[in-house]
Amino acid sequence: MYKRQALLLAALTAGATGLPLSGPAPAQAAAQAAAQAAAQGAAQGAGAPSGLAWDADWAAAAYAADPAAASASGAEGGPFGAGAAFDGNAGSRFSSNFADDAWIRIDLGSVIRVSQVVLVWEAAYGLRYVVEVSRDGAAWQSVYTENAGTGGTTTIHTHPQPALARYVRMRGLQRATPYGYSLYAFQVYGGAPAPAATSTADLALNHPGDSNYYQDAGHTPLHAFDGGVPAGLTGDATRWASDWNDHRWISVDLGAPARITAFDLHWESAYAVDYQLQVSDDNQNWRTVHQPTAAQVAARDADIGTPGSSAGLHDAVTLPAAVTGRYVRMLGLRRRRFYSPAPYTAQFGYSLYAFQVWGTGGSAAAEYPALPVDGTGAYRTVFFDDFAGTALDRSKWRVVVTGSTMGSVNGESQAYVDDPSTLRISDSQLLITPRHLPGGYTAPGGGRYAFTSARIDTSAAVRFTHGRVSARMKLPVGLGLWPAFWLLGANVDDPDVSWPDCGEIDVMENIGYPDWTSSSLHGPGYSADGNIGGLRHFPAGQDVTGWHVYAVEWTPAGMRFSLDGTAYLEVPRQKTLATRGAWVFDRDQYVILNFALGGAYPAGWNKVTTPYWGLPQATVDQVAAGAATLAVDWVRVEQRA
Repeated sequence: MYKRQALLLAALTAGATGLPLSGPAPAQAAAQAAAQAAAQGAAQGAGAPSGLAWDADWAAAAYAADPAAASASGAEGGPFGAGAAFDGNAGSRFSSNFADDAWIRIDLGSVIRVSQVVLVWEAAYGLRYVVEVSRDGAAWQSVYTENAGTGGTTTIHTHPQPALARYVRMRGLQRATPYGYSLYAFQVYGGAPAPAATSTADLALNHPGDSNYYQDAGHTPLHAFDGGVPAGLTGDATRWASDWNDHRWISVDLGAPARITAFDLHWESAYAVDYQLQVSDDNQNWRTVHQPTAAQVAARDADIGTPGSSAGLHDAVTLPAAVTGRYVRMLGLRRRRFYSPAPYTAQFGYSLYAFQVWGTGGSAAAEYPALPVDGTGAYRTVFFDDFAGTALDRSKWRVVVTGSTMGSVNGESQAYVDDPSTLRISDSQLLITPRHLPGGYTAPGGGRYAFTSARIDTSAAVRFTHGRVSARMKLPVGLGLWPAFWLLGANVDDPDVSWPDCGEIDVMENIGYPDWTSSSLHGPGYSADGNIGGLRHFPAGQDVTGWHVYAVEWTPAGMRFSLDGTAYLEVPRQKTLATRGAWVFDRDQYVILNFALGGAYPAGWNKVTTPYWGLPQATVDQVAAGAATLAVDWVRVEQRA
């Protein structure tokens, strides 16, 4: 609801050349050459099964797996044994026994950091299943939960979950067909973490990476520590990509205190013009050990390329004296500019193919913390309004005003006003009735609008993290009418965060159709038209004009949306992390009720362009007659004790 319009995402697959900040030390250069040679051999599939497919997104071969090391709960028979999923042959396949609880697993032979798993399904796919990892083949840790599989190719990224493992398995929960689970390929990606070193080595290799923000699940910070450095620093090989803001950082846990002497930053074309390299003993207090000089910053800032026009940049940094620390990070201060087109410039994010940390010490034992789990305490009400008074309770609700509190969004036609003609309390109900003003309305700041409506929120009264949020509502019908009940991240107005990094939870949206409403999540990697969501169609004999309870249960492990107590959409945190992007729903949000008219979401369905975008004349007439009212009986927020 905050922003539905499609976002133009520039694919930065190349960049401008530049001078390194300093030359590598001889020892560093030798170690780097050896490490890169080893990485190149691994990437070319040394010892891997013949015919193994190349993954263009990762630009690296799947981890070499011996088909003879695969096992399963059972197989259909003949050529359909477990090894067929690991033989690199696109024409062969594994087919399990015909049972929901069937499984297939692979023994990788040694412990690696599993960074990605790709499942290529045949027509007999899994509807519900989990992908799990284990160090000993006995104790298993889930890295992916599928609750609504659709077959095809499923790419699973493990960041930011514990995934040091020797064994990987797919464990079925429910089949999509009467047959078994059938896989053409079961590919595992990853590599051994750098162990404690007594001679100079890349201590960050396959160690846990972190960042304050990243673009999507395919560009997590872990990708900057997988050892991949593409020739020429071009293309979409494995890389970390931040969102489009200056103050973004990427860090790595070396596992134990280390003596650090040098760094190599292999940038994609979206490099940092200015940045700091920092070390820490506790991941909280940081010491800056390197920053480009003013002259270097000026030279980098003057190099304004065009997206996709040239290669990236290699910064080889040797410290004047060794420093100690367990954690290392790059703190971006200013991003490169691009002509878009000339003479105009634009900025995108930061993008690193590889972030190498050279020195001695460290440990291979570094690992991500486990994901949080749901609580078990009883729910208690922390906010409730049944609109029993004669006027809106301003201690609970803020009334939003377009041009003062907020600007226009989504191409909508209305201005939000604080006026009893659009917002009132009657018979213990909140009523929002948009108005059509043929002469126009001038909002604070000068904007002109043909309609007024109302939007209220709890931003000043209650902000909360996790809980069960519900409202009993009755909606009008008319193409382009857009009432909504939703939550928005409380940090949305922070310029270093903004939308969609703040997170948005749409409990209920309706765009004028009588038989369905929608629910969705918006966050980095899954916003606007690419949101995670679904439609809820009403049972026969019911529609939006009746009273219904719309709700979401928001927990540390995911979201469950329901209509009149019946769940219809579940969004697991783990699935979102593995396939879409960062989970940004561990921070405060607040409740919003509003009634918009037209705009991107309705127009995307009804294709109306006149007289207003997404709003046909019949609905304009309906609004002019005062015949479109959103009624709210009550709103409740509950949290676990």
